[in-house]
Formats: sequence, C-alpha cells, structure tokens
Amino acid sequence: MSSGIKLSSPGESTPAGVAGGVATVRELTRLERIGAHSHIRGLGLDDSLDPRKGGSQGMVGQAGARRAVGVIYRMINEGKIGGRAILLAGKPGTGKTAIAMGLAQQLGEDTPFTTMSGSEVFSLEMSKTEALTQALRKSIGIRILEETEVMEGEVVEIQIDTSFSSGEKAKSKGGMEKTGRLTLCTTDMETVYDLGTKMIDALSKEKVTAGDVITIDKASGKITKLGRSFSRSRDYDAMGSSTRFVQCPEGELQKRKEVVHNVSLHEIDVINSRQQGFLALFAGDTGEIKGEVREQIDAKVVEWREEGRAKIVPGVLFIDEVHMLDMECFSFLNRALESDMAPVLVIATNRGIAKIRGTEYKSPHGIPLDLLDRLMIVSTEPYTHEEVLKILSVRCEEEDVEMADDAMELLARIGTETSLRYAIHIIIAASLAAEKRKAAEVEIEDIKRVYRLFVDVKRSTQYLMEYNKEFMFNELDDEAGLYGAGTGDGIESEDGASKKGKDGASPAGKDVEMKDESTP
Repeated sequence: MSSGIKLSSPGESTPAGVAGGVATVRELTRLERIGAHSHIRGLGLDDSLDPRKGGSQGMVGQAGARRAVGVIYRMINEGKIGGRAILLAGKPGTGKTAIAMGLAQQLGEDTPFTTMSGSEVFSLEMSKTEALTQALRKSIGIRILEETEVMEGEVVEIQIDTSFSSGEKAKSKGGMEKTGRLTLCTTDMETVYDLGTKMIDALSKEKVTAGDVITIDKASGKITKLGRSFSRSRDYDAMGSSTRFVQCPEGELQKRKEVVHNVSLHEIDVINSRQQGFLALFAGDTGEIKGEVREQIDAKVVEWREEGRAKIVPGVLFIDEVHMLDMECFSFLNRALESDMAPVLVIATNRGIAKIRGTEYKSPHGIPLDLLDRLMIVSTEPYTHEEVLKILSVRCEEEDVEMADDAMELLARIGTETSLRYAIHIIIAASLAAEKRKAAEVEIEDIKRVYRLFVDVKRSTQYLMEYNKEFMFNELDDEAGLYGAGTGDGIESEDGASKKGKDGASPAGKDVEMKDESTP
C-alpha cells in the first residue's frame, strides 16, 4: 500500500482529483549540527609542515603552534612516538582546542583519538585513576590481522525449490521447506553448491541475482555483494543508477584473505570483563574493570604482536582544562606515561601561575613541576585583527550567514577589543536580526542591535562594579581589575562607580567612536 503523501516540486501541476486543488510544496533539507569547531578539517599544513595561507582546512593563525603539532602528527603517523606528552598553553580563545581537533582530523579514523575534560574525572561513578585508565586504554588501538577462507565468484544461476515436508522445522514454517543450488564460477572453473534455508535467506536479503560477483565467508556464512560482472553490462533490466561493475574473479573459487580488525584496548577489556561480551559496549557505563583482566589482555596482546598477528597503534588522549585535575591524577599520569603501551598525551590549559587543585602550592599552569618537566610545551599567541577577521569569515561560511564587508570589519573590531568567542556568538544572533527585517545579509545595524542586547564579560563586570551594593553576597576585591573594570579603565574601584559605561561605551575605557552610525 503506497503512502498518501506526495511532495511536489514548485513547477508541478496539481492533479484534478486532489481535494481543494492546492498542491503543498515542502523542501526537504539535511540538518547538520554546527559546533564550535565543526569548521576544522585538519591542521592546514603542506608537505613540508609549513602553514598554508588563506584559512586552509579551517585553521587561521598560530603558525608556530601548528608547525610544532605538525611534527607531532608526523611522528605519530610513523609510529615513532609513544608515551610523550604535549602541553598547549595560552590565553583563553587562542585556538588550543581547535589545534587539538585539527590533529584529530589529520590523523583520521584509523588512529584512536579520545577527548575528555579534566572535570569529567570527578563526575564519573568510578575512581579517578580508573577513569584515567579507561581514557588511556581507549587511546591505544590494536590492529588484529586475521586470515579467513572465503569463496569468491560470479553467480551463474540460483535455483530455489519449495517443497512440502512433515519435519519439525517444516512444521514451524507452515509445512514448507526451502532447498536450493547455487552455481558460482571464476574465469578458470565453475562449481555448484547445495543451499540450506539460512543461506537462501541470506541471498534473498542481499538481493543476489545471476551476474552478481559475491564473496561468502566460510566460517560465518556472511555474504557480501561486490558488484555486477562486466559480462552482464548490457543487461539493462538488472541495472540501476548505483550499479558497480567488477571483473569476474580469476583462479580458484576458495581463497584465503587477510582481514584487519581495528579495536581499542578498552573495548577488549570490556568484552572480556562482562558476561554480555561485546554487547556490553552498548550498555553505556562499563564500571570498573579488574586489574587482573587487563594484565591478561596485555600479555595476550604482546603474544599476538610477537607472532605477527597484531600491531599496536598508539593514539592520542586529549585532556582539556587539565588544571582541573588534582595531585593524585597528575601522579597517576606521571606513572602511566612510563608504560610500554602509553598513548600520546595532549593536554591544554589557560592558567598562568595557579594553585594545584587540592593543595596550597602554586605552579606554572597549575601543573606539578615533575610533570611539567616531561611535557613538550607549545604556546599559543593572541590573534591579530586580520586573523580575527579571517576566523569570523570562516565561521560565517560554516554557519551559512551572509555579512556585509563593513559589518564584518566592525565585528572583527569587537572581537579584538572584547573576545573572539563573543564575536563568534554574535554572528548567528545578528543573522536572525537581519532575517527579522527581511534583509539578505547582515548589516551594521544588526551588529549594533545584538551588541546592545548581549553584553560581553567586561561590560558585565563594569555593571557589577557600579551596582555591587545592590547584589547579594557581594565580595568586592582588587581582582576585579583583571576583567578590565578596575582603576585606570574609566571605573573607580571602591569609592563609587564612574558614570562612564552607562551609555553603551566600549569596555576597558576604549570608547568605540560613532562614525556615520557605523559602530555600536
């Protein structure tokens, strides 16, 4: 029975039998999630590890940091690095996470890449060291090589017979029993095989017909359709728009093929520690895994590697906001990096001289000195005005927003004086404002409107400084100046707030000049 809904194109006439005589036209669009780093496609480096110009692969600026991470990428790709740790350190909004995401995209799907935040360790229902152990083992890939026997050939004929039978199996299927014969051939030979009920069902499921080239796994009975034989290229009735033509196989029908399985150490741990086997991977929280299980698995993996049946692929574990870890976690990471099967650890932080969590000791980046000594530190620098302009242009393209050149220039100026993240957030809001007034592109007035509606951190802090006595549980101290709202930025620190800033002035005492109504 066909569906009663029809999607008609704008130029298609309405059938006379449709009630009301009105054709409903609906446009089907593919929905995509746009994230903060969805525009990143790689590191944007050429073969000599020099950054390409023009925002290649979504990366803009940070040439030195990208070049350094490019060296790390090449070492990971060649399998020459493991148990090393890299620290991405810089101010907030300088592209640390973007560089890590670019590294993940560059490595591809075959190299494990695990991402986590430092605070996740304390929110899971397991010990901190167990959470880190699972993250580390997720980042270590095992490439298992397995030889299997398959039958590969072109289907000459499929003959299926249905007969009545009084057997137990036939009774469960209404007294009907299926038998059949399959004729396969190569360029050198032809063989006929008897088919059982399961094989007949598998052939029907794959819609195998005469002229198809298929492979049958002898161990599991799995059937894979490779394509259609070139000898049937003129059989137009059995062809479709997506038909793929392949050559008829040569040699013997039965062959031995090498199959590669890519799994992580953590997946092997879960399969061997739960009664459900591999189904435990879909259960979500896997809980804590005993150390004895991991020791046995490690010994087996080493045995497979010595026999040439498996290859270890060291991946990458990326921990963002690493300053949220405490002394126990840092000590564990110190020890874990000395393991034979340790991944590459990439951590990122935006802290300066800060206290190590849970202690009163201060250290650079909030990381203990003994771990800092192991790190290869890559610094990120603040973006220039031209780089901010280019990043905003890339984000507008990613979010499918048309913006006038003068509006883009103004938005880049706002991003330079406030923060890049604030400017990126304005893009989609300004697009909605332009859409409301039925404009084709975002103009300066849309940027101005959104700028007045949503304040940045500095203007918000300025407001708090002016009206601090009216807020509950207020603790005003000299550190408010760190947000651009202290003495010397047009705001008095304690004796009373300056009137500056109430009329929409720019943060940090830098008034944005109103020229031809072109700036907020």
